[in-house]
Amino acid sequence: MNPASIFDLSPSEKLQLVEDLWDDLASAPVHDWQKQELARRKSNLLKNPALGLPWEEVKGQGAVRNCAVIEDGASAVPLQNMSKK
Repeated sequence: MNPASIFDLSPSEKLQLVEDLWDDLASAPVHDWQKQELARRKSNLLKNPALGLPWEEVKGQGAVRNCAVIEDGASAVPLQNMSKK
């Protein structure tokens, strides 16, 4: 499948493609350094709740790519607020 043909897919075919890609990504390994970084960010957020933003606010701003999302799915922290202090 060439990339241009993706746009020719029906909505149900596009959804299936996204689901297949998501399933494929779900099997990607999570490295120890990634786990450590997520744990550090979660700890920082728990110590400094004011750094976080409500998930709905983050989604509304379209800033999801620039945030660390905490595992409960209800909080996000802008990456610029996550630097070590």
